[in-house]
Amino acid sequence: MGGDRKLFGTDGVRGQANTYPMTADMALKLGAAAGRFFRSDGSAGHRVVIGKDTRLSGYMLENALTAGLTSTGMNVLLLGPVPTPAVGLLTHSMRADVGIMISASHNPHHDNGIKLFGPDGFKLSDAAEAEIEALVLGAAITPAKPENIGRARRIDDGRFRYMEYAKTTFPSGRRLDGLKVVVDCANGAAYRTAPEVLWELGAEVVQVGVSPDGFNINDNCGSTSTDLAADTIRLVGADVGICLDGDADRVMILDETGAVADGDQIMALLATRWAEAGRLQGGALVATVMSNLGLERHLNNSSIGLERTPVGDRYVVERMREKGLNLGGEQSGHIVMTDYATTGDGLIAGLQFLAAMVETGQRASELSAQFERVPQLLKNVRYGAGQTPLEAASVQSAISDAEARLNGTGRLLIRRSGTEPLIRVMAECEDEALLAQVVDGIVAEVEAVAG
Repeated sequence: MGGDRKLFGTDGVRGQANTYPMTADMALKLGAAAGRFFRSDGSAGHRVVIGKDTRLSGYMLENALTAGLTSTGMNVLLLGPVPTPAVGLLTHSMRADVGIMISASHNPHHDNGIKLFGPDGFKLSDAAEAEIEALVLGAAITPAKPENIGRARRIDDGRFRYMEYAKTTFPSGRRLDGLKVVVDCANGAAYRTAPEVLWELGAEVVQVGVSPDGFNINDNCGSTSTDLAADTIRLVGADVGICLDGDADRVMILDETGAVADGDQIMALLATRWAEAGRLQGGALVATVMSNLGLERHLNNSSIGLERTPVGDRYVVERMREKGLNLGGEQSGHIVMTDYATTGDGLIAGLQFLAAMVETGQRASELSAQFERVPQLLKNVRYGAGQTPLEAASVQSAISDAEARLNGTGRLLIRRSGTEPLIRVMAECEDEALLAQVVDGIVAEVEAVAG
């Protein structure tokens, strides 16, 4: 199903703003298609909530989606800038038929994306996205009768509802008094929610990346660029840092020295603590094929299972729901805790880390280095339109040769990116010289084919 789709990638529809498919015209059609899909019975009273991050193009896409949705009779509730997990939460709690988040997550400002959530607050399945895509690319969508056109209204308290909920996930009766926390909101969707929640829980908050101007989202800040937060931690003598991405569904934790703990380390900590407390459902964690071999070994030593999925938090969530598990995530910092949220939630994951600090009395550095990483090398190769470099015989031969050289001492993973025209070549191996040779050999062959 996924391979045949033209619009939807691994995380909704994404692209450069004002360029196909991220145009006002396409957003209009997508809104109309989603409206028709969720209001197929033609009855009244259907509603959709729309959130966005702080990109300039969010205004354009929000208005176009609203026009498309109301044209098919959907009533639109506009949340304004809120984290992606807030859209999942509010879609469900406001009894909406569909939720939409306008965001390109950790990408630069010139990109944008549209993610769809079902009435249960979870991201739509591949099958539902394929049906909506067929409506977009098919014949004209029948509009509602004039008297059935939908209404649109602003919801002013959406982020406050989310903030109040986020605080309930912190252990009852505990506070953050005495902790100095640097929070980097990536000039993105959580620029008001995250600092306020931490402050209300009692932390001394030092905030960076909280001055969005439409262009500076993820720009040398946030979970993909942690130097600003690390410098701030050292400057003010903070105890811990929480770095979110543009739509706040990812997090990186920084210790008191500025050292970074990625999603693997955070999942290792939570899985171990939850298992000890008897609250890790199914006794297993779900992670993707990108998660480090060191995490796998750490979990094995703790008698905790590991389920691996393809890359993409949607596949993590699908496996969690299928197996009845409540903890999963990605090395990139998506941490999914279905006890609390329907999608990755950077703030709530950060609160779980802070809870561990409060409950154990340990420093961030003692909690964030749960295991020793196996050396991992990832290189990306860009390819042109219409090219299929992974199918070339020379590339296949280089991959076979690399696997023979690793011979069970490491791991090799080669895949096409789901969001941009890149081949990702990743390997793990204790021998760093061999690791470099293996990755560079495959990269050279892919580059030769891609020209």
